Amino acid sequence: MLDSFNAFAQCVDYSLLTQLNRDPNATVNGDDHQPRQVFSGHYVPVAPTPLAHPECIAFSNTLFSELGLNTALVEDSDFIKLFSGDLTQVPSPMQPLGWATGYALSIYGTEYIQQCPFGTGNGYGDGRAISVYEGVLNGKRWEMQLKGGGPTPYCRGGDGRAVLRSSIREFLAQEYMHALGIPTSRSLCLMVSFSERVNRPWYSEQSKSPDPDIMLSNPVAISTRVAPSFLRVGQVELFSRRARSKAHPTAHKELEMIVLHVIEREYRGEIEYNLPLVEKVLKLAFLFRNRLTTLISHWLRVGYCQGNFNSDNCAVGGYTLDYGPFGFCEQFEPFFQPWTGGGRHFSFLNQPAAAAENFNTFCSALLPLVKENHDAVNYLNDIVQGFSDEMEQKLEAMWAAKLGLTKYDSALFSELLSLMTNTAVDYTLFFRKLCDLPSNVSELEESFSTQPNTTLTQQWQQWLKHWQRLLGHDHKLISTNMKKANPLYTWREWLIAPAYQKAEQGDYSLIHELQSVLNHPYTKQSDEVTHKYCQLRPAEYINAGGISHYSCSS
Repeated sequence: MLDSFNAFAQCVDYSLLTQLNRDPNATVNGDDHQPRQVFSGHYVPVAPTPLAHPECIAFSNTLFSELGLNTALVEDSDFIKLFSGDLTQVPSPMQPLGWATGYALSIYGTEYIQQCPFGTGNGYGDGRAISVYEGVLNGKRWEMQLKGGGPTPYCRGGDGRAVLRSSIREFLAQEYMHALGIPTSRSLCLMVSFSERVNRPWYSEQSKSPDPDIMLSNPVAISTRVAPSFLRVGQVELFSRRARSKAHPTAHKELEMIVLHVIEREYRGEIEYNLPLVEKVLKLAFLFRNRLTTLISHWLRVGYCQGNFNSDNCAVGGYTLDYGPFGFCEQFEPFFQPWTGGGRHFSFLNQPAAAAENFNTFCSALLPLVKENHDAVNYLNDIVQGFSDEMEQKLEAMWAAKLGLTKYDSALFSELLSLMTNTAVDYTLFFRKLCDLPSNVSELEESFSTQPNTTLTQQWQQWLKHWQRLLGHDHKLISTNMKKANPLYTWREWLIAPAYQKAEQGDYSLIHELQSVLNHPYTKQSDEVTHKYCQLRPAEYINAGGISHYSCSS
């Protein structure tokens, strides 16, 4: 257990900074906060912008334990300084600068540069996320990144800050996903400043508008997110684009370097060090396909919708990253999309297709490294072509597990989707009630948002009979296993909003309550907790701006 900040500092090991190239045009002191083009190099050293009068309002006991850190560190002034953006006095061997990285953007396989203020793609990257620590803690390598740590050269004119509302959402969501058993970036701590504020568009009270209708003054915050790395498909893609266009003399080498770094950081135990580069690249594609298809099946299992699954939001380690326009499906809709800017292509049941496009983008980015080897190119194409089959197999196994079946039944599942949609079931409540193996539709009605008519009731009853015939005989074991696949407590935005509203007034009690509940999503807690967190969305929150839908205004 690391009890002091100095002991924590001794664990640094900056592999990204030592193995990859620094932007040759970067400043020496990290004063690099204005938008500019970054033409080469893998990272830009940059000094975070410290919060004024920071206060630590929440941290993850679970992650502290995994990292081998004493939770008393959250009261250490040096700890608070670091994770509120002040690196000026960190002890050696820590360095007094953070780093930001560039990446490219593809949406459904189409390359974009319009989001770059220079129209070239050389200004797109970490606009307000600054990594400040990489090291080995408890035998595992971790990177720590300040979300809202101030502007970088990639800020595109923004202020580099995150508001308290979005920071609380990300802080809670990452640890909830971990508790669900889903690969994800993690949450270390949450810092807030009440003396520094920024204006953001948001929704007025009781607004039904699809878009924000007012400007709000918000406290700024920094959430520290933690992951084995923050390497994305978009990063590999950026260096591949440069290699493809011969943007500079070392472009091809920089692509090779970033891919080898991906392997070192994310697949070290699975890809042998002494393999030839081409074999490493092919194995990387194959392993990433397995991780990505597994991840998406998990997302659908728990009702999660990423909302904006571009290549720059797709971690090459195969875990959930970037909790901005995300949401969890309450009232079931096949094309549930919480983000008003997301569109149907990134909606709930379309996520496998979005993942396939990101995977195709990733493999296309690897092509310059294998293109001289005809057999390797064909094998890489085979890996790409196999994505849809692997995705289908993972999804069928997942749906079967949610339904307590040993084998997926296409007709049964298709009918179920139709019934769930027509009855507007609560996704989480419905599947959890199914875990009790009901034989009568009346046992499911608490999960129905609309009362089924006679025809629908009869259809439900027929479906239940069909399903019961497919179940095995050991009902107790089936029920137990189903409860491992179907959480009891889910993310309900109308219960999250009061937490950040109270926090803006200095009351953090609901944040801590949500941490407690969401850290144990499969296990029944008190009757009081279950009554509060396991109910249908109240009518006043249906189509409510900031609750049922929201902009990516953070």
